[in-house]
Parts: sequence; C-alpha cells; structure tokens
Amino acid sequence: MKRVLGILLAGGAGERLYPLTRDLAKPAVPFGGIYRIIDFTLSNCINSGVRRVLILTQYKSLILHRHVRDGWHILSPELGEYIEVIPPMKRMGDDWYLGTADAVYQNSQSIAADGAPLTLILSGDHIYKMDYGEMIRWHEERDADVTLATILVHPDESRHFGICDIDESYEIRGFSEKPPSERAVRSRFDPQCVSASMGVYIFKTDLLLRLLHEDAQRSDSSHDFGKDLLPGLIGRANVVAYNFVDINAKEQLYWRDVGTLDAYYEANMDLVAVTPEFNLYDESWPLRTAPAQGPPAKFVFAQEGRRMGIAIDSIVSPGVIVSGGRVVRSVLSPGVHVHSYCEVESSILLPKVEIGRYSRVRRAIVDTGVVLPESTNIGFDHDADRAAGYHVTESGIVVVPSPEYRPIEFASS
Repeated sequence: MKRVLGILLAGGAGERLYPLTRDLAKPAVPFGGIYRIIDFTLSNCINSGVRRVLILTQYKSLILHRHVRDGWHILSPELGEYIEVIPPMKRMGDDWYLGTADAVYQNSQSIAADGAPLTLILSGDHIYKMDYGEMIRWHEERDADVTLATILVHPDESRHFGICDIDESYEIRGFSEKPPSERAVRSRFDPQCVSASMGVYIFKTDLLLRLLHEDAQRSDSSHDFGKDLLPGLIGRANVVAYNFVDINAKEQLYWRDVGTLDAYYEANMDLVAVTPEFNLYDESWPLRTAPAQGPPAKFVFAQEGRRMGIAIDSIVSPGVIVSGGRVVRSVLSPGVHVHSYCEVESSILLPKVEIGRYSRVRRAIVDTGVVLPESTNIGFDHDADRAAGYHVTESGIVVVPSPEYRPIEFASS
C-alpha cells in the first residue's frame, strides 16, 4: 500500500503507568507475556498492508528502539518497505516534542520526502485489532480530507473520550472533549451509543503538512491533534468518521487504552479468561513481536499436599519455571521463576521475576527483575503493602516496582 505512510506516535512518558514506565517508554511496557504494547499497533499495520511506518519516540526509548530492531526487521527495503524509528532531532527548532501534532510537524521533512498522498496517524499504546486498509478505502470513497476512526461506547462513558457529532453523510459536524453523558450527541452508527475518537486519523498529506505548519506558528496551541488541529478543521474541510470494525471477531468490540495501572491490569486479565475477550491465537491476524529466546516452560513436582508445580487459566511464557508452586489466573512473562509452596493468583509477573518459597501474591503487578524473598505476602494487607514501598491502585492492585537503577560509582584518585 504505497499510497499510505504510517506515523506511529510512541514518545509518551506514560505517567499514569508509573512505576512500570520509570525506566522505559509506555509503548515498550510488556503485555500479555511475550509482547510489548507497541506490538499490537505494528501488527495491525503489517496485517493491513501498511508497510512504510515511521515510529516517533522520545521518552526513555532505548528499550523500545531495541525491541523494534530485534522484532520488526521483517520488511523488505528492496520493495520500499520499512519500519523506521526516529528520535527527536530538533529539526524545526530548539524544542523537544511539545505535543502529538508537534511531534509529526518536527518530522515534516521525512513525511514530504516519502511522497505518499495519504498519512495514517496512529498511537502506540492501545490494544486492539483493526484493518486500516478498510478505513483507507472508506476515506478514498468519500474523497475525505481527514478521516477519524470512531468506536461506539455507552453514553455514560462519554466523559472519558472525545465525542463526534456525525451527520447522515458521515461528515463530522462537531467534536466535544469529554462531555457529560447528557450532552453527548448520539451516534450516526447506533443511536443507543455515542461515537468516541480512537486517536486513529487519515490525512491527505499535503493538507496535513499545511495544518502542521499553521499550528506551529500559534503560541496559544497545545500542539495536539485531538485538542487543536481536528476541532479547528471541522467546517473548513471534509472530515468524516469511520466506524471501528473489530478484527478480533468477538461479540463485544475490543479496544483498550492501557494508560492506567488498573486498565493495564484488566486488559492482561482479559487474556486469561476461559473464553478470552481478546484473541491472541487467530492465525488469520497474527500478532508479532521480538521472539523470546529461552528454554521451554517447565513445571516441577507433582506431590500430594501443597508442593505442586501447576498453572491454571494462565499464560506461561518461554523460560518460566513453576517449581512446586501454584499459579491461578495469572500472566507469567519470560524467565519468571515461582518457587515451591508459593501461591500466585490473579497477578502479572513481568520478565525475570522470582517468587521466593512460601510466598503469596494476589492481584498484583510485579515489575521486571523483582526478586521476592521467602514468605513474602502481597495483596492481602494493603497497609502492609504500602509500608513495604509498594503502590496500591484505586481498585486494590498492588504494584511492586523493579529494583532502582544505581549509577556506577568510581573511586576517587
């Protein structure tokens, strides 16, 4: 699909996912065992035939850069295909990226040099399956200047989204940022719902470059697509809505913004349900990632009593050892080791976590590299969890941060 250039915004700090984002960008946070969050948008691109993609990074991006290098070198430069990571280079001034629109503006030269007539703007921190090719066809059939992907949500959820007012010809006539339910306009696609913006946009490239230049001159702009560019464009151009078609092929539409710890936890728990809401196993829409290099998972001991290596209703990644412990409804990332007599329930263990003997972990996120000593209890007494330095979310999820980085100290001469 040479007529389209994909721009994937992956520079966010992800403050609401802290401490998981203390040392890495939000799109690089592990998800679902072997994946990272960015893999889902990149998989959508490849499966949709969008094979020229610029990834714009900024915040603590080294791990993200390495992940893309190791896992996404699958395209053919000989055919003009690429996934290119671009850090901020201050091409257009002395500032780092000031917002989503500014990030794209600062890479205007790269966009113009590509020569694609259409530009697809994407976010690197959502979990969903979508055929962007269908949205591109919708855009071209209506000769749209801009197309916004929208998803149907209940009116009570309108306060979390930008809500579109769509007329009979699918043109967007108004845009309200997080309105209360009584003021949210009902959807053209389903009058029982409202149409929320998904943060997926298609622009005619020449129009996009002109708008970005205009926005960059404004001192009163926050340089954001959702707050500044798009609302100001309605009524001046042909801006249409595309109703999200879910390739996930489940009864309920699946699109998750995993921007908070509670949302991240719930999206991972979606995967371990008996009938998962999000299907990782659909061979017709493969989800790719950097392959986890490690030995097969191993379960040790099967004796009467509590010493039994077992995992039930769980995702178990390569290199995991469950040695005489019991794991239920949990996500075990590569290299996790659960020792004897442990009980892990409804938890997410990120890579290289080690759970010491006789420990109990419930409704927790344990960050990369954490080693819990013997007889640790997490998720049973939140006051004790906080006293131990753990973070407890509003819904009661306990987050155990990874060990802090300490710079090397050199002896003075």
